[in-house]
Amino acid sequence: MVDHPRARKLADRIQQIVAQMLDTRVKDPRLGFVTVTDVRVTGDLQHASVFYTVLGDEESREGTAKALESAKGLIRSEVGKQTGVRLTPTLEFHLDAVPETAAHLDAALLEAARRDKEVSALAASAQYAGEADPYKKPDEDEADDPR
Repeated sequence: MVDHPRARKLADRIQQIVAQMLDTRVKDPRLGFVTVTDVRVTGDLQHASVFYTVLGDEESREGTAKALESAKGLIRSEVGKQTGVRLTPTLEFHLDAVPETAAHLDAALLEAARRDKEVSALAASAQYAGEADPYKKPDEDEADDPR
């Protein structure tokens, strides 16, 4: 997908407007601590996907999703007023899974580091199964014999 400069510029502006609206104008008690992480606008500037994260548990995420859905019209009208585009894009709110993915990756990295320590501890106390140098070398007596 080609990233159109005008679409990117509009997406940045929509992100600012939505974040400002959630901070100042939307007074829904279901709205949790929301951060607008990204906005993606289609190339024809007709649709905008707003990605957000919510601090809290699953209940606060569900409440925030319902609050955003009910405030969608108010936010869209303000986006239309402040951007001045001919056709105001429709807004879709999506819960961003970045924090959960980051937490999962952190846990996997900690587990890998723990296993690396175990392997290095085992390697430090390891002994050879046979001799230290497994290659056959000529005996001292055979080396002096010219045959």
